[in-house]
Formats: sequence, structure tokens, C-alpha cells
Amino acid sequence: MLLDTASLYFRAYFGVPDSVRAPDGTPVNAVRGLLDFIARLVQDHRPDDLVACWDNDWRPHWRVELIPSYKAHRVAVETETGPDEEETPDTLAPQVPVIADVLDALGIARVGVDGYEADDIIGTLTGHATGPVDIVTGDRDLFQLVDDARGRRVLYPLKGVGTLQVTDEAWLHEKYGVDGPGYVDLALLRGDPSDGLPGVPGIGEKTAAKLLDSFGDLAGIMAAVDDPLARLTPSQRKRLDEARDYVAVAPKVVRVASDVPMPDFDPALPSEPRDPASLDELAAQWGLGGALKRLLSTLQD
Repeated sequence: MLLDTASLYFRAYFGVPDSVRAPDGTPVNAVRGLLDFIARLVQDHRPDDLVACWDNDWRPHWRVELIPSYKAHRVAVETETGPDEEETPDTLAPQVPVIADVLDALGIARVGVDGYEADDIIGTLTGHATGPVDIVTGDRDLFQLVDDARGRRVLYPLKGVGTLQVTDEAWLHEKYGVDGPGYVDLALLRGDPSDGLPGVPGIGEKTAAKLLDSFGDLAGIMAAVDDPLARLTPSQRKRLDEARDYVAVAPKVVRVASDVPMPDFDPALPSEPRDPASLDELAAQWGLGGALKRLLSTLQD
């Protein structure tokens, strides 16, 4: 089981009231909410391995070089060296290091690599996996990794993590008319304002799905632009032709990396905390109470 950790702690932050606070009054709603999420996921799915995938760089420079608008609207502070600072709610930002410390003390593998997003960690680990993989994320971009033949599916939270949309190839075909790899082509044609991806003007989701159904994939669509006999409307042909520069680079931006150099780590789900003393200190300092006890109990079952 691979967790898109930031996606889940953002959901916890907005789903748990900020009246949930540490003894010193600091909000810990994201911390406690994420611990409850993990407890529920472990209880319901019993993975052998669990990895909390981390955004060491939420907006990698190599993606921005290709499409400068990539996540640009979410930049709070630009930095000369290292990742730009992302706009994050004032009471969430201080909770992120606490989440990292708690996961590390628990012994839940937390993996991030400089220059890459958590999506890229997930893509690489999924590619390396020899058995089934459940990816837990609120980010539709990871639908591209769905592969029934290899037992790879996305668990997309609809309400907390108690109600999950199980995204497999049948669901993708029903919803979008594509398989996992086809979702990359659909996403880049349609665009995604939340990620600053412009898409091809005038090509929305339904039109993109129809084009992919007619011509197979992005390469087939662009070949059709050059074929006067291909069944494209004049408007579609013109818009796609004008978008060639974007279409040439967008696949590398939208497709998750599969070749991230991974550090050594143990993905096995722990049954006991790695550092009980540190965990006790964190629990007392941040008032983690019942949420941590529930997770520990679930891990020990």
C-alpha cells in the first residue's frame, strides 16, 4: 500500500476540526486525522507493506522548465535554491514536520527523494512491485498507474478513508473511456487548472475521450492532424495543430516518473514502534491521544 501522504494530510486537515489541539493550543487536526486514516486503511486492507510517499519537491524544476505554468499559482515564495514554498494553510504547515516525526518513530516507511514529487515515488515503487499494489490518493493523476493485469488499483477517498472509490480498469473505462496509460493522454489534452496545465484550448474531457477512442492515443491524434482524410473537425485540427509545442512536452510533465533513485528502506508494516521513547514524547507534546492508540492497536492486531 502506497500513501500519497500530502494528499491525505490535506484531506485530514480539512476534514477534522481545528479545535483538535495539542496541550499548548497548537492545532493537530491533520496529524490526528492522518493517524486515524492510516489505522482505518490498515484495519480494512491489511497490507503487508506500507509506504508513506513524501513530496521532497512538490514542483520539480524539470517539470517547470517544460511547462512554466506548472503549479505556478500555488507558489507562496520562490527560492533560488531548493524547492519553492507552496501555499499552505497557516495552521497546517507546522503540522507537517510533526507528521514526519510521528511516522518515523512508528517505523512506518516514509520515502521522499529530492527533485521528485510523491507521485514519482509512487510511480517508481509501483513499477518495482512484484505483487498487487493499492495506491491511496485524492489525486486523479495517479489513475494512470491502474493496471488490472498486475493488480494495481487506486483507492480514492470519497469521505474520509472509510468510503473509497476502488479505481480499476473497468471504472476508468466506464468514467473516461480509457485505461491507465490512456489517462495521461486524456489529462494533458483536457488540462488541469489545479496543476496549472493549460490543456489544448477547446478540447474538454468528453472531446478528448472521443478523440482517443477514434485515434487510439496521443500519437494517433497528432498523426490525424496531418492527415487531411482523418475525421477531425476544422476547429479540432486547428487547435491541435496550434498546440504542438505543448503536446510535445506535456507527456513528460503529466506522466509520473518510473526511474527515481530510491534510498534503502524497509517497507514492512511495523507491529511495534521503531522508537517507543520518541513516540511517547511526541504523543505527550502534541496530545495525540486516542488517534495514536488506535493506530498502535491496529498495527499490533
